[in-house]
Parts: sequence; C-alpha cells; structure tokens
Amino acid sequence: MRLYLFCLMSNHVHLLLETPMANLSAFMHKLQTAYTVYYNLRHKRSGHLMQGRFGAKPVEGDEYLLKLSRYVHLNPVCVESMIDQPLERRLAELRSYPWSSYRGYAGLVKPMDFVVSGSMLAMMSTIEKKRKIMYRRFVETGITETDERFLGILRGARWGIGGDEFQERIRDLHADMASRVKRAEDVSFRHAVRKVEPEKILDIVADGFGVKSDCLRRRQYDCAARAVAVQLLRRYSGMSQRDIGGFLNIGSGAAVCRQLRRLRERRSGDRGLNIRVEQIESAVARMQKC
Repeated sequence: MRLYLFCLMSNHVHLLLETPMANLSAFMHKLQTAYTVYYNLRHKRSGHLMQGRFGAKPVEGDEYLLKLSRYVHLNPVCVESMIDQPLERRLAELRSYPWSSYRGYAGLVKPMDFVVSGSMLAMMSTIEKKRKIMYRRFVETGITETDERFLGILRGARWGIGGDEFQERIRDLHADMASRVKRAEDVSFRHAVRKVEPEKILDIVADGFGVKSDCLRRRQYDCAARAVAVQLLRRYSGMSQRDIGGFLNIGSGAAVCRQLRRLRERRSGDRGLNIRVEQIESAVARMQKC
C-alpha cells in the first residue's frame, strides 16, 4: 500500500513526500528522532521537540488528497504574519520559501531527492510536461480563493478527510476493529474538535433558505433545506446519524443516509444549490472558529 506523508514539523519545515512504507509508525519515530537530534544540536538545546503522537487520517480519493496537498503547501503564507499581506508579497514568499517541497512540485527548482511527486502530479489530468505548471496554478489559486468547505472538513473530520458516508464507513471499521481486540478507542481518534450547537446550525441553514428554523424539523418530502441541515449537523455538531434523525424528526440513521444521498444527486445538476450550500457551510465553518 502506498502512503502519502504530509509533514509539518516546527515552524520551519514543510515537507510533502510519497513513500511505499510498510510501517508508518516506525518511519515516523525515526524521522522525529533524527530531526530532534539535529535541531537540538544546531540550537544547543536538549529535551523533547515534538509533542504528542503524529496524526494519521485516511483520505477519500484524489480530490480530497489534492486539496490536502494544497493546504500543506500553502502553510507558509497562511500564518498570521502573512495573511493580510498583498497578494504579490504572499506569492513571492510561497515561491521562495526554502523549507518546502512546493518549489519542486511547481517546477521552480530541482525536486528534493527524497520527495517522489509523480503520483500526486499525475492527478492533474494533463500531459506530463505540463503537470507541474497545472499544479502550481492549482495551489496558488488557493491564496485568494479559500476553500472554506474543505477547511471545515479538515477541522471537524474525526474519522477521516472526506464525505459523510466515507467518514461513517471509517468510523464503523474502527469500531469493529476496536471491538475485536477488546480495547478502548484508540487515542488518535480522541482529539477535541470544536462543535457548533445544533440550534445555531439550524438557524444558519434556515436563514440561507429563507425559511423558519422550525420548518426544518417537520417531515417534508425531498426538502433540500432539511438535507443541508442533515449534512452540516453531521459535519459540525458531532451528532451521530441516529441523533440527527431524532433531532429533525427524520427517523432512523438509514433515513438520514437517504437524505444525504438525495442531496448529492440534486447538487450534481444544480449550480445554484451548490453555491447556496457553500455559502451556508462557510457561515457555519466561521462559527466553528469563534
């Protein structure tokens, strides 16, 4: 199995690499130990440098993987000291930042020897000689056009980075594995995620669709607003599908799944609905930050 390692270490190193590692934990232990020894010797210090266990999450498909790659590579220009700088300044900083593999991916310098970027660049769906240019455009567009929906998923996804059904599947797999070995839930899944109160999510959705929030609790056939409420409650409130079914008077967790599936089908052919949902989700994501 091929693993993509997105490494963010201290304030200075932003690396992205692809490796066919069989034992991720052993690799990360060696990497963190070697970097800590190097850093301590250089800065004449001692003791631990890294805090806590490294993070590891499954990612659903090429779309989410590319967005995650862009998020990692944009880190140098998304820090507080850079966020209000002019676009030209941030772009120049990104293209000159020495502690990143981005310049190699974008074709600005020779790639680092230990970074294998072929599979990631192949996702750009163009001829090989143009892939680095296309990747550069894809990443640098993210400086001015923040993907609030993806950032919301990244902040709130407990089980993995992907859609609701993907996260449900990962959660069920983890629960099954945990029950087999008869141990408590793995600590890597216990990190705290800031949740948005369900009532506030309903208010935002109702406002976005121009209805009263009480309407979202009533049984209605093929109601887009209720389906959007289901999706955002699942993503930002921390409620299970069963809890959402009771909260919105939908019924079982299976009925909640059907709501999500119908919403995906409607969004696939309705640009106006897509825009509305993205605006509503951006509002919920901003509330999650507060």
